[in-house]
Amino acid sequence: MLDFVVIFTKGGVVLWNSKTNASSSATEGSFTACINGLIRGVILEERNTEAQYFEEEHLAVQFKLDNELDVVYAAVFQKVIKLSYLEAFLADMQLAFKEKFGGISSAERLSEQYDFDREFRRVLSASEEASAKQVKAPKAMRSYNESLKSKKTVASMIQDDGRKPAEKRVNIQESPPLHQDGHSSPTPTREDVIAENRRKLREKLQTGKKVTSPPAGDTKPSKPSGSEKAGKKPRVWDLGGNSKDAVLLDRSKDAPEDVQYQTINSDLVGTMQGVIPDLDVESEDDAASASDSSSAEEDEVQVQSRKSKRGGGGLLSYFKGIVGAKTMSLVELQPALEKMRDHLISKNVASEIAGKLCDSVASSLEGKQMGTFDSVAGQVKEALTQSLVRILSPKRRIDIIRDALESKRNGRPYTIIFCGVNGVGKSTNLAKICFWLIENDFNVLIAACDTFRAGAVEQLRTHTRHLNALHPAEKHNGRTMVQLYEKGYGKDAAGIAMEAIKFAHDTRVDVVLVDTAGRMQDNEPLMRSLSKLIKVNNPDLVLFVGEALVGNEAVDQLVKFNQALADYSSNENPHIIDGIVLTKFDTIDDKVGAAISMTYITGQPIVFVGTGQTYADLKAINVTAVVNSLMK
Repeated sequence: MLDFVVIFTKGGVVLWNSKTNASSSATEGSFTACINGLIRGVILEERNTEAQYFEEEHLAVQFKLDNELDVVYAAVFQKVIKLSYLEAFLADMQLAFKEKFGGISSAERLSEQYDFDREFRRVLSASEEASAKQVKAPKAMRSYNESLKSKKTVASMIQDDGRKPAEKRVNIQESPPLHQDGHSSPTPTREDVIAENRRKLREKLQTGKKVTSPPAGDTKPSKPSGSEKAGKKPRVWDLGGNSKDAVLLDRSKDAPEDVQYQTINSDLVGTMQGVIPDLDVESEDDAASASDSSSAEEDEVQVQSRKSKRGGGGLLSYFKGIVGAKTMSLVELQPALEKMRDHLISKNVASEIAGKLCDSVASSLEGKQMGTFDSVAGQVKEALTQSLVRILSPKRRIDIIRDALESKRNGRPYTIIFCGVNGVGKSTNLAKICFWLIENDFNVLIAACDTFRAGAVEQLRTHTRHLNALHPAEKHNGRTMVQLYEKGYGKDAAGIAMEAIKFAHDTRVDVVLVDTAGRMQDNEPLMRSLSKLIKVNNPDLVLFVGEALVGNEAVDQLVKFNQALADYSSNENPHIIDGIVLTKFDTIDDKVGAAISMTYITGQPIVFVGTGQTYADLKAINVTAVVNSLMK
């Protein structure tokens, strides 16, 4: 039932392969594409999971890593077929391969001719026979400890019908009162009871209507009645506002304080030309490496000794209890991996992603021969660092300036759509990116497609005024560098974006930045609207704006945004998220785990990082700095 079995190095060099089912409908090209997808998406990116299972189209791959020989054993089969013996088969094939070719050195491994057909057929037939016997064998009885009865306690076995003891009721009969002569009074009739009740009601009503007259000589004025009392006066708020304040609240024209603000921020001009500077995150590892390079100085040696007396800080201190000089097993690594997982979660990495990173490190370390403790720490650090760097490194480079120049040469505007949840800073970071584009001599059209949030259009209009004040048309040969295209509130966002792109094409605007309304990932109508906006306008770039403060929520947001854009689009190849804008990065110190979570889930790069409140507070991601912060 296996279509294809292959043994290859982690770099993708095939050592041996065997096509076991010649009548399979899958072609050899599909096998190659499936194995290449496994290498690109799992092996090279260290996305190894405990299941060690990979799917692509109609094919599935079960694989096993051999860290001692640095090879991978993979079996390709149809996805609809479930083979229970694959795990044992790959383990037996690994033992057979190591027994025959384990003595070959790594230098000669690529040039060796591997004759493994006989051993492969022997291992495969043995695994299939064992699986068939297991299926035919009668089902073994459960032991007492496996039964549900063993989990019952003595208290749970006590039968309780839930019946409450009957309550004893005592009926007390009152005897009628006696007359003075000792005889009981006659029982009153029903008419007598009604007459007595009517008499009591008349007396009660008459006493309620009595008005007590004031005593003689009392000249105090009587209090006004309830109808004459004045009602509660409404509270007057200090900043409540009224119709007379409309002139002061009108922001369609620049106020004197706005002109003063523009003058204060004029020093930002010229600071964002060219490539965006990298994010600068200071790490303890950089300081430690600097102290190692200048170890001749006595004071730094003392600092190092004090650090060692404290037991060593950072992530690698978790691996201090692991001894070297032997082959590492998963059982020995498990306690340290649990602590590493907790450390990553404390750095704001989503718990699911932290678990997968630990699985990746375990897969790369399991079966390797370790030397001294220093080599253990070095191997752990190297494995984790390589995994994190590989995750954060983009699969493709997004160069907005290059792509915008290409679009300009083709006579069409370069379009970017910003999407995300509420309150993450989409409009603010759109203005920062707009300022960066203006600094590089692109004129920009901002499409106000947030037709829901009150004040969204006015916010963009204010940014437009400020940016035009920083870069007036006189300094750019009469070109207006920033324009705002808006149609008010309550309109269709997709239609406004389409009109804005057409307007930009007609007026030869270089870049169109589309601002959208914030929406939660579970809001189906709004997600359908976003999918429609992207499908109708076919932008060059879709950027997801997320804040660096989130933890597990980052995974949920990105997965559901991508899923919604794919599900609600009728295109065969829907346009999903192309990149990430990470905001509020200046508020998290060294808890940079959101960058790892977002990049791991989407596989897309972090294009911009927001680090402040001014137009110049925009950085590019620095992979080394982020990894060093995680390793603190």
